[in-house]
Amino acid sequence: MKPLRIALIPLLGLALTGPAQASTTHSPAVVVSKMTGPGSVSATDTAWQVKATDLGVMWDNGRGEILAAFGDTFGASWQPPGANGDDWRSQVLLRSTDRNLADGMSFSSAATDRPGHAKELIPSRKADGDEITVIPTAGVSVGTRQYLAYMSVRHWGEPGYWDTNYSAIAYSDDNGQTWVTSGGPRWDNPGGTDHFQMAAFVRRDGHVYMFGTPNGRQGAAYLARVPETAVLTKSAYQYWTGSSWQSGADTLAAPIVAAPVSELSVQFNAHTGKWLMTYLKGSDVVLRSASTPTGPWSGPAVVASFADFPGLYGGYMHPWSSGPDLYLALSQWTPYNVYLIRVQLNPDGTIANPNLVRDPSFERQTTNAVAAPWKVRGNGGVDQGTWAFTADRNAFVRYNRGWHDIYQTVQVTPHTNYTLTGWLRTSPDNDNGFFGVRAPGGAPFAELNFRALGGWTKRTVTFNSGNRGSIEVFAGIWTDNGDMWLQMDDFALVKS
Repeated sequence: MKPLRIALIPLLGLALTGPAQASTTHSPAVVVSKMTGPGSVSATDTAWQVKATDLGVMWDNGRGEILAAFGDTFGASWQPPGANGDDWRSQVLLRSTDRNLADGMSFSSAATDRPGHAKELIPSRKADGDEITVIPTAGVSVGTRQYLAYMSVRHWGEPGYWDTNYSAIAYSDDNGQTWVTSGGPRWDNPGGTDHFQMAAFVRRDGHVYMFGTPNGRQGAAYLARVPETAVLTKSAYQYWTGSSWQSGADTLAAPIVAAPVSELSVQFNAHTGKWLMTYLKGSDVVLRSASTPTGPWSGPAVVASFADFPGLYGGYMHPWSSGPDLYLALSQWTPYNVYLIRVQLNPDGTIANPNLVRDPSFERQTTNAVAAPWKVRGNGGVDQGTWAFTADRNAFVRYNRGWHDIYQTVQVTPHTNYTLTGWLRTSPDNDNGFFGVRAPGGAPFAELNFRALGGWTKRTVTFNSGNRGSIEVFAGIWTDNGDMWLQMDDFALVKS
């Protein structure tokens, strides 16, 4: 039989037809690591044939692991951009025991159907107009049982629009290896207006709270709750009407956050003592907070902007985020994989200590020539295509002799400790690369020297700003031994 090969309309992505212009808001988020695909911390492409995937809905299984459910997944034949290829599985599940998220998120095992191959958890018919796929949207554990919310997608429409048949909750008693879909609650969607086609779960105070949105990206957010002992009993669900909890039809639910809301992730955060909500609002992933799940919810604060992460979606919070650090799984369409990003929080739930580098991923560059806020010394430019570490663009320098670098002037606070990170890749013959900070127009005062880097590699420099109010961050190479090149992407400068 001819191998199945598809090209999906982006599940939750956006059509990329030109420079990122949908949002110009600065992104405070820092790229920590790649979670899935080639070059990921756990090399999921070779470990479990998860070469391309998205989403990464995460929950604590109650036994010292994080379970992460991913969406449409492809194996060895996948090529960027977007969702395509053979070995299509509508969803897969990876497990993690990694509590040190500062250097990335690793996975230790997967739900498999054979050694080295992540299985499809819930079968789908893969027939457009009937059921094209089945997508996980939320997970939660109660005791030793795992619950997974999912939606049956009938058809992908224009970007941001899709039709679902229903949403439902499956359960697993073997840590996600097998799932039972019969006998649980189901929210049918014949008119396309049901409030709970995508979900976010939070278990707290004897209840499982279910936050919901309709199919597509145009709806508001709604809220239901159920006793944690009755998750599979639909009649036990109560809906927040805006003033009270009521049993009955989910049409009783009133919006708790106005449209547009999509790809919800909600948690109670111990550091802030608040409920946190992240979701896709238009073209940005945003954060809101509240003292109670019913709200009122704060105004949205941008976590990651489309201008810096074109094709972004998802933004699912890691349950083991601790202290001021909030980690999220962010999907991007062109590399069709998931990245771990981080923001830091003030005690009141607002975002603190943002990335100070402007245009940190070079996605705001509109031509192949380097433009403000970046500058180039020597020979360099901007790559546009599928070479980047994230999304669509990266910067480069290349020549056969002399010094060449890309740099940006950044305002800093004097006598303050900072951490600079960036992702770098070089030609095999590179023997003299540098990454660091210097006084504007002056000499470096903190830098790393590196030789050939075989793939995208994170480099870190820590320093104190001294009496300086501004610095230059830079990456460059001395090229005196033949044609050499250096690519760079996803810079970040934050207070240590």
